[in-house]
Amino acid sequence: MTSILAAMAAVALIPSSQAEEEHHHHEAKIAGPNGGRVITVVEPHVEFFRRDDGKVQITSVDDEGKAQAWGTQIISVTGGERAHPAKLTFTREGEVLVSDQAFPEGKSLPVVVSIQSAPDEKAVYERFKLNLANCPGCEHAEYACTCEHEH
Repeated sequence: MTSILAAMAAVALIPSSQAEEEHHHHEAKIAGPNGGRVITVVEPHVEFFRRDDGKVQITSVDDEGKAQAWGTQIISVTGGERAHPAKLTFTREGEVLVSDQAFPEGKSLPVVVSIQSAPDEKAVYERFKLNLANCPGCEHAEYACTCEHEH
């Protein structure tokens, strides 16, 4: 019985370890070109950056976090107070997307980024807290921290 359970556990771990191997290069946090959070669940990656004016800027980036030409991705962002979330839409400004309005005020608010690789593709979602506190270990805000400390 013990050997059967051990074999079942080993089989259950195979897909997980394969997925970890395939996506290993995304485990390390990438610094974005503007100091924002790099979202690696899509290719090409995108950087989420809250500007000083409160607007959100989205930049397409490569595996090293370098800005690149914008493709066909469609982005929307929802965030702020859960009872009254704001839905941001974006306009292209050069090679970046900039939100039509500022992100709601607050120090640590929930964010949901919806990313479609192309108009006919299913959206992928990234969820995180927009924590604007300064990280004690790097020069970024906590939401974009590239350190290994607990968040």
